[in-house]
Amino acid sequence: MPLSEQEQRLLEEMERGLYHNDADFVATVGGSSLRPNYRSISIGVLAAVAGIGGLIAGVAIQQLWLGVLGFMIMFGGVLIATTPSKSARRMSASAPRSRPNQQQSSSQRGFMDRMNERWDRRQDGQQ
Repeated sequence: MPLSEQEQRLLEEMERGLYHNDADFVATVGGSSLRPNYRSISIGVLAAVAGIGGLIAGVAIQQLWLGVLGFMIMFGGVLIATTPSKSARRMSASAPRSRPNQQQSSSQRGFMDRMNERWDRRQDGQQ
């Protein structure tokens, strides 16, 4: 069921308020500006493929140690491919956190409290 025009306007207003008032939340939830490390991804994928090959070879020739070694290599390759590099972690940890220009009391209240208060003010103005 599509939203009515009033509901769409209300949703857009809430989104604008969220972007304006909760910059930290938007920065946290929003996409990362860091580029993926393609070198570690390719090395991880190659290690995972080699590990799968070792696992299959270990099962085929019935050598338990080769299968376990292949599994460990495969697992390590997946970890290498999916974990961010040390420089990316350092960059994200040292990124400056912006604080919105608000009163202390409004920043201590929750998002829903502020939305309810704005809703009440809007309803009082319309009646």
